[in-house]
Amino acid sequence: MKFLALTPMIQTEDMDETIRFYTEVLGFTLDNKDDGRGMARLSKDHAAIVVSTPGEHEEISKAIFTGSFYFRVDDADAAWEALRSKAAICYPLETFEYGMREFAVYDNNGYILQFGREVDRKDY
Repeated sequence: MKFLALTPMIQTEDMDETIRFYTEVLGFTLDNKDDGRGMARLSKDHAAIVVSTPGEHEEISKAIFTGSFYFRVDDADAAWEALRSKAAICYPLETFEYGMREFAVYDNNGYILQFGREVDRKDY
């Protein structure tokens, strides 16, 4: 068995606002949107995400995912500068002892989005 990709699926009550956040703030492209099924697929470089609205028997009031989405980027400092004034900050840019330079923001639904790059341990 070979895994080819992982595409997270998140729920939102406001599809248009979520699409706006991922396209305008993060620079994703809207690949397709199916209003009938309440789903949209967005992508950027090697990352993809599917957004859906709750089914007729589901109800959500906030982010229900208990973890975070970690985006490995080529330049954490540039990503920080691009996003720090456009999204709510979870924690600011920092180099951690486990060898990652990273930060985290919240998307419009409250999901935590982390952005980081590996650093040489001698750099901190």
